[in-house]
Amino acid sequence: MRLRTRTTGAAAGAAVLALCALTGCNRGSDTAGGRIGIDVPRTDTDFWNSYQQYLKHDLDHGGPAALPLSNSQNDIGKLVADVQALTDQGAKAIVMAPQDTGAVAAELRRLAGKKIPVVSVDTRPDEGKVYMVVRADNRAYGERSCEYLGNKLGGRGRVAELQGDLSSINGRDRSEAFASCMKRRFPGITVHELATDWKGEVASAKLQSLLAQHRDLDGIYLQAGGAFLQPTLALLQQQKLLRPAGSAGHITIISNDGIPDELAAIRAGTIDATLSQPADLYAKYALYYARAALAGKTFAPGPTDHHSTIVKIGNGLEDQLPAPLVTKATVGDPGLWANQLGTAK
Repeated sequence: MRLRTRTTGAAAGAAVLALCALTGCNRGSDTAGGRIGIDVPRTDTDFWNSYQQYLKHDLDHGGPAALPLSNSQNDIGKLVADVQALTDQGAKAIVMAPQDTGAVAAELRRLAGKKIPVVSVDTRPDEGKVYMVVRADNRAYGERSCEYLGNKLGGRGRVAELQGDLSSINGRDRSEAFASCMKRRFPGITVHELATDWKGEVASAKLQSLLAQHRDLDGIYLQAGGAFLQPTLALLQQQKLLRPAGSAGHITIISNDGIPDELAAIRAGTIDATLSQPADLYAKYALYYARAALAGKTFAPGPTDHHSTIVKIGNGLEDQLPAPLVTKATVGDPGLWANQLGTAK
């Protein structure tokens, strides 16, 4: 059952216009239907801190009515408790980003039973109904990172892959796509898969062990720059292996996230490229779809008006947002969210 609010026609029109200024929706495409509950998955990486900043900015500048944000701190038990607290406080739609995409199924079933729509950001739950997943194509991250490294290394050499949490759909998608691409296209490259659970200290320790055995490392794939960039660069500096791009002995590095520190590292030549995961669009379209769900709007697979594609998944729909490759040639692009961070008024 939805909450009903009384408002004047002028006020309703102003609310719709404010939302459409934020999301680019058609005038009158949604109506007020209650407050939104939002759980931020973690605040220990630059990417998720940026996502939270964009959420707060959008909510403060014409976004939908929302309860105060909760933070589940990369803990599935806390996520469940947070979401239940939000629904107890009256949330009629939920925005979440479950890091353990298997364990969240029971909570999604509970929400479906209460007819509370869910927008999942960045991760696609393995089971349980979702109204919309707002996510980039994570298999494309692995594929494009493989292609970049493979071409840069001329199809030969030794590469370390700092994998995310393999219980997460993102970690699995990136890892499986990277491995498949390397096997198919660059069989002359040896890949060392280092599982990290998205933890920088684990990544650093495993990379250090690998370097003790193989000083001839040619490339590194960081599945999450927000978690792995600084520990990796610090370790390479300590090992006297951090050499600028274009110089002898440089280790080619591609990352995923597109945070400001990655762009700075590309400018400095300490890493070579990243795939920019759109923190700004994650926030923008998470709020858009949550509001649309409350308004009873439905969507279908196909291209959108914001340069993405909605695809059918087993438990709902997924809006696959663009994630551009950033290199030395494109790092100054003002359209990249990390180049805009802190400039929004």
